[in-house]
Amino acid sequence: MKKIIAFLLVVLGLSSILTACSKPATKDEKSAGTTEIVVFAAASMTETLEALAESYQNAHSEIKLTYNFDSSGTLKTQIEEGAVCDLFISAAQKQMNGLQDGGYINTDTRLDLLENKVALCVAENSKSGIKSYEEMKDHLEKGDILMAIGNEDVPVGQYTQKIFSYYGLDEKKLSDSGVLTYGSNVKEVTTQIAEGAVDCGIIYQTDAYSAKLTVADTAAEEMCGQVVYPAAVLSAGQHTEEAKAFLDYLQTEEASKVFEAVGFTPLSLK
Repeated sequence: MKKIIAFLLVVLGLSSILTACSKPATKDEKSAGTTEIVVFAAASMTETLEALAESYQNAHSEIKLTYNFDSSGTLKTQIEEGAVCDLFISAAQKQMNGLQDGGYINTDTRLDLLENKVALCVAENSKSGIKSYEEMKDHLEKGDILMAIGNEDVPVGQYTQKIFSYYGLDEKKLSDSGVLTYGSNVKEVTTQIAEGAVDCGIIYQTDAYSAKLTVADTAAEEMCGQVVYPAAVLSAGQHTEEAKAFLDYLQTEEASKVFEAVGFTPLSLK
């Protein structure tokens, strides 16, 4: 009898082991084979990159894309402080140049990915009737509007400073007079316009499209320079080849159509 009981226990033990080995993989177990690519990108790319992530991941089940969207200056600082990042897309050359000078990017992968436009947008509830940058200048000098712009350490704020300089406007004087409010990135400026907290603001054409805002005027190149978005794979990234592959995808015709739909101009096509 003891031998029979011992035999049955062995059989039951083997059965439980086989059952455990053959049970369906859990969600965590299935995702264990995926590679996570961390992408730091300018806040103005939020909607387009999220849409492209869905398409890319559907075609590449082994890849998981994780985004960190913020002002290019903030992202640059995070990278310099050791944040995990595989691919960086900036809204201006300045931040990318800084990372290149510090040895943080793989210079062989750097390219100019997109062009954007700096747009003057008017809030729906504004009674200012502004239809151009020239009219913006007149209203700011009169002091009869409230305008939102980006901080000086973010690209959209730096482009705005160039526009002010082009029109001979003194930003400090305007700020001291109370006609300016600030945002730490372009999305904050966009929100102020969309919510009617200000009469107008300067953002990117693509953000105006995403927020369904009215564009009164776009800045010519001589006003603030060309608005180019450079991209590069990080030299210390954990998944260099996978990041390169995703950057290649962002240069395809499929991705370009998504960028063009919101107002970007692709500068690099495969």
